[in-house]
Amino acid sequence: MALEIKKAQGIYLTTTEGKRYVDLISGIGVSNLGHRNHRVAQAIRKQVGKYWHTMVYGEYIQSPQVKLATKLSKVLPDSLDSTYFVNSGSEAIEGALKLAKRYTGRTKFVAMKNAYHGSSTGALSLMSDPYFSNPYRPLLPDTYFANYNDIESLDIIDNQTAGVVVEIVQGEAGYIKGDHAFLKAVEQKCKQTGALLIVDEIQSGMGRTGKLFAFEHANITPDILCLAKAFGGGMPLGAFIASKEVMHCLSHDPVLGHITTFGGHPVCCAAALENLNILTKSPYITEVEAKSQLFRDLLVHKDIQEITGLGFMLGVQLESKEHLHRVVNECIKNGVIIDWFLYAEDKLRIAPPLIITEGQIKKVCKVIVNAIESSQIPNVISSE
Repeated sequence: MALEIKKAQGIYLTTTEGKRYVDLISGIGVSNLGHRNHRVAQAIRKQVGKYWHTMVYGEYIQSPQVKLATKLSKVLPDSLDSTYFVNSGSEAIEGALKLAKRYTGRTKFVAMKNAYHGSSTGALSLMSDPYFSNPYRPLLPDTYFANYNDIESLDIIDNQTAGVVVEIVQGEAGYIKGDHAFLKAVEQKCKQTGALLIVDEIQSGMGRTGKLFAFEHANITPDILCLAKAFGGGMPLGAFIASKEVMHCLSHDPVLGHITTFGGHPVCCAAALENLNILTKSPYITEVEAKSQLFRDLLVHKDIQEITGLGFMLGVQLESKEHLHRVVNECIKNGVIIDWFLYAEDKLRIAPPLIITEGQIKKVCKVIVNAIESSQIPNVISSE
């Protein structure tokens, strides 16, 4: 888009030319509280006044890490009581893969077709589309793919499987929601075979679906939970979370089972803690369902084939990627930033900050519908 941003505040981005845009994708699911939330900014400034980096992860006791891990243990199921902080979503996935291999003594992984878990080597191995992975082979061996929302395809999970990696809402497939029966079947299959259930909430977590964590909708409990993006409150932070029993295996044989220099940076943890405090004590998450429905009610046009997703993860299906790109360009021209998906180039991605108001939703929906209408290719009927 080549937009040079001078300032970001709330749901808006302002360029050096002074034009203001609504960020309707939240920096791809990062800015759930909007840009530069004043309380998060204050927490950052307060921590910067104390200390920044002091030592590689785990060597010193750093209170922002301890407080954030404690808060997480209070809002997660009891079994998810041990947090390992990293820098990003890809790192969280890498840590989860290592942890599953180490704990189970197995090497096989099962992921879902059309999933996206990151672009580092291990995470890339979990992508089914060879277009993205072939240039970087060899990747992790023993990696297999089930069909999302297809219970019969889960027979590929067996007693040689270390972990099964699943998104509750598939991000880059176009915001495809997991059927509750399917997700329960995945959980049950993991219990039967001794595989660890690894849930990727990197994009769906921190309130985006109308619950703090999307797995709550399906009433399942991960063995390992991966967080990033909105988790850091706009700062670079990720985590993989498990039980103390499972996580303990990284503490021995070798002693540095996993290590990171900047993971759990105190400034990032301070931001994430305040971000989490706001999310759990404000009405933003409880408002997501009604606001999401307002988008669905207002985005009505004959060229919209369907709207998929959950909460503020909305995929608006158009008839072609060519039409979509015209719509995106028209929206940007009129001050609304939207985009598309890796595996669904004919779908508009709508993932606004949770703080967006009903009035703002009405305005952006009008821009989108007008863009869909004005970017149509007229049917030319020839007459003899």
